[in-house]
Order: sequence, then C-alpha cells, then structure tokens
Amino acid sequence: MKKKKQLSSSLFSLFVLFLLCALGLFFVFEASVAESFAQYGHQYHFFYRQLQWFAVGVGAFITGSLLPLKWLKKLSPSLFLFGVILLLIVFIPGIGLKINGAKRWFMIGSFSFQPVELFKVCLILFFANWLSQHQRVLPLLFSTAIPTVILLMQPDFGSLLIILFIALGLYFVSGGSVKKLLPVGLTTVLLLTILVISSPYRLRRVNTFFNPESDPLGASFQIRQISLALGSGGWFGQGLGNSQQKNAFIPEASSDSIFAIIAEEVGFVGSMLLLIFFVLHIYHLYKISLRLKEGSFEQLLVSGLWLWVAGQALLNLSAIVALVPLTGLTLPYFSYGGSSLVSLLFLNGVGYKLSKIE
Repeated sequence: MKKKKQLSSSLFSLFVLFLLCALGLFFVFEASVAESFAQYGHQYHFFYRQLQWFAVGVGAFITGSLLPLKWLKKLSPSLFLFGVILLLIVFIPGIGLKINGAKRWFMIGSFSFQPVELFKVCLILFFANWLSQHQRVLPLLFSTAIPTVILLMQPDFGSLLIILFIALGLYFVSGGSVKKLLPVGLTTVLLLTILVISSPYRLRRVNTFFNPESDPLGASFQIRQISLALGSGGWFGQGLGNSQQKNAFIPEASSDSIFAIIAEEVGFVGSMLLLIFFVLHIYHLYKISLRLKEGSFEQLLVSGLWLWVAGQALLNLSAIVALVPLTGLTLPYFSYGGSSLVSLLFLNGVGYKLSKIE
C-alpha cells in the first residue's frame, strides 16, 4: 500500500513538472511573437528553438533518471571543476558572447549556451556529496568564493545570489551550525552591498527600484512597462494573445519578464493558478527529500533542486512585482532559454529516480 501511494505521488509530481514545461512552451510562443517576427520574419522562431531545447531536456531527464547515483557522487568533484571551467570559457575571445555588456554566454553551433545554469547542477552535486560527510565552514566559503569571483567578473549578480542561496541552504539542511556561519553571512551581505553601490549599473537598478519615475524612457523603462502589463491584466486578464506589452514594449518579454506577459493575458486569477502549480512542484520535491535519509547525498541533492527552483522563482517574481530590483534572472520552466530548461530537467530526472526509493 505504501509503495503504491509512493508511486502515485511520483507520477503526480511528474505530471506537474511537465505541465509547467508545457505551459512554459505555450507562453514562450505567446510572449515572443512580435520579437520573433521583427528579428526573423516569422512568429515561430523562439517557440521552435524552445521546443528543440525541451526535446533535449526530455533526453536529459531520462538520462538523469537512469544514471547510477554512485557515478554522480564519485564524479561530483570533477563536475564542479568542469563547471568552473565552463564559467571561465565565456571570457575567451571569439568563443564567449557579450550581450548588453555582460559575458555570460558562448555558442554551441547556432545555439547560445549560458554555462552558469549547468554550473548550478554541478554545484548541487558537489555540495550534496561534500556536506553529507562534513560541514566545515572554511572549505564551504572557499568553494563558493571561486564562482562568486567569476560571476562578478561576467557580471551576473542574479545568478550569484541563487548560487549563494543554494550553497547556504544545503549547509543548513545538512545540519551545519548557524552560529558559525552568522558572522560570515553578515560580512557577505556587507560586501554585496558595497559591490552594488560601487557599480554604476547595479546602482542604477537600485535607484530605479526606489524611484521608478526618475528615468521613464531609460533605466526605469522596463519596470514601468512591466507595471503597466500587471495592472492591465486585472482579475481575469486581457485574453490569450491579447497582450499589448509584448509588442516591443517590454524588453526580454519572453525571457526574464515573461510573467508580466502571462499576468496581462490571464490576469490575477490565472497567475495565482500558475503559482499553485509551482508550489505543488516545490512541495513534492520537498516531500521527496523528507523521505530520504537525513543528511545523505540523496537528500541533499533533492534539497538542492527545490532550493534552486524556489529561490529563482521567488527572486524573479519579486522583481516582476517590484518587491526587489530587477536582476535579469529567468523564471524556471517558463522563460525562453535552453540552458536552464535542460539543466533543471536533468536534475529533476535524478529527483524522480530518488522519489521511487523506499
């Protein structure tokens, strides 16, 4: 009976995951129609690309569900080093891409790839293995300091916040001492504040957050258009396909701002339904982690996955509704971009495998 109930829970979790992916594909098409037509002469370009990445992601999910856990555990230190190397590749001239002043991508054929998304998988595997054996603060800080420096050089402040959130979250889940980490945490907050203040670009984002009217056609343009999209959505939205802000008004409409387009089309009620699916997905991952041996590699691996999804979704949505400054982070499963989708589906495959362990 217990095994049957567990299987039913695993299948429901799988259903919610792929429902989120299907909705994500649909809204990538909805949000990218104007941008796709303007850049490529037809409205399906971004949708086709995202569909191709989803097909790769399904393969990654199956691979994750079939790979022996002992392989992942054994290879985790090497994978972490590989992830760091990938983060550095973006600085190689002729390979790395510079978009909007940031070096965060490199090309694979005709596709751009953001290595920090794969690095999140490597980070979770590495810390799940390491923290299942010991919880020493200094090695933890050294391991997080390496990607921190690289991401600040790119710069990618949003991804840095998620990586720190995952690392510290796994430290607490593994039973690490809060007292030992508290002084380090306060120092980190102070340093991040200094980094924001010392960077004109980040400082502009913060000023825009506190004073959206300061530069309505410049730095404040995106957040103002997002606010218009959210406001015009009302209770039930303008209707599918009827968003006005996706018509070249909101920058990155199919990427980090996609939730604004969704809210405009389906309104408050539809947005809440979407958020319920997210909560169900995260809750099921959390339940899987509770069934696994406390402090084990397996438990920390699944914990890393739900920390990633919860942290990134929360930060993206908080920025969209103007609770925090815009960070450029994507919404998991929804935003256009294959690097995130494939990486998440691979780790979800591992999580699905673990959900069937008694």
